[in-house]
Amino acid sequence: MRHEADRDGPRSRRHLILDAAIEQFGELGFEYTKWADIADQAGIGETGLYHYFESKAHCLLSIMSSELDRSWQRFLQATANQEDHSERLRLAVASAFDVTPREALSARILLNHLNLLSTKRRLESEEEERRRSRAVVRKIEDAWATLIMDGIGAGVFAERDPRQTALAILGLILSVWRWYRPSGDFTLDEVSEFIAESCARLVDPRLFEAVAGN
Repeated sequence: MRHEADRDGPRSRRHLILDAAIEQFGELGFEYTKWADIADQAGIGETGLYHYFESKAHCLLSIMSSELDRSWQRFLQATANQEDHSERLRLAVASAFDVTPREALSARILLNHLNLLSTKRRLESEEEERRRSRAVVRKIEDAWATLIMDGIGAGVFAERDPRQTALAILGLILSVWRWYRPSGDFTLDEVSEFIAESCARLVDPRLFEAVAGN
């Protein structure tokens, strides 16, 4: 297999393959997508796919890895230099839904196949993407836990386990991609506002004290 830089050069068709795969995996599902159909949509012979990806699963894991990287970078940009803890939480949630239709499909694909990250892969290329994805997942979880811990330390958020709270928030955010559709009843702005409000309630010390007092 050629070096990564060769496959991503100016004449590379890798982005065409990924676009086709994201559309097919996102709309039809990974299991129901044929490798040959991705090749047809990308305008490349089926054997040519193996110049870029060793398998359909390698392509899937590459999409997942890229989506996690995008999510991580968007989180960093949204929360940088923000000292107000409540606003930092709101911006972090909003960053998760600041996506294009293509990125929304990628997020759905990631959610549907997170289980793939828990088991070692046989092919080296797949395992490399899996390990890269797991490393980014850890960074994202740690960053969210730190955000919550900082809010707790400042007396703004309820004194709950920060990692457990972070995982609950991440689970709430991820769950959106199971049901959200661009043609549905809610816009992403409305979804973002609703989830941000729900997360704010989750860390609200007044609500926590009221529940603990009962």
